[in-house]
Amino acid sequence: MTNRCEWPSNDELMIRYHDEEWGVPVHDDLKLFEFLVLDAFQAGLSWKTILHRREGFRMAFDNFDPNKIVQYGDDDFQRLLNDTRIIRNRAKIKGTIKNAEAFLKVVEEFGSFDRYIWQFTNYKTLKNRWKGIKEIPSSSPESDTMSKDMKKRGFSFCGTTICYAYMQAAGLVNDHIVDCFRYESTH
Repeated sequence: MTNRCEWPSNDELMIRYHDEEWGVPVHDDLKLFEFLVLDAFQAGLSWKTILHRREGFRMAFDNFDPNKIVQYGDDDFQRLLNDTRIIRNRAKIKGTIKNAEAFLKVVEEFGSFDRYIWQFTNYKTLKNRWKGIKEIPSSSPESDTMSKDMKKRGFSFCGTTICYAYMQAAGLVNDHIVDCFRYESTH
């Protein structure tokens, strides 16, 4: 039997996400923006809820293309509010459009979002040594700093807890427990 973190439970999609994506370092700007959108929508909800709607989010939000999202107007906003494939939350939809704008400004300033976001971990994956899921924190000094800087740059839904979940998803931090088969392979 494969030893893995316990949070995916017996959900096949969650297991596949854990085994193939979670904690793997991401350096592609579009994938980094995707995780930013999804983690913002996760606020107050479970990751399972968001993951099971990810394909719907991809279709609704033009494959997470910030260049398209930044141009969304009232018609697009209404379309999204009526789209049952996603979480229909006014603030989170507005936040996604706002975050696309902030994202593109960061890309313009830094050359890539990758270069910007990885500075918070000194351009390397922070590898923790947790023995159990209860040890894993919901924030860190790095996510605190990331959150403050992102807010200053006009991002929304980027509190320290959301930033830490983002860091876990995008591989800025390795929070697989030490006896998980993915612990050594995600860096």
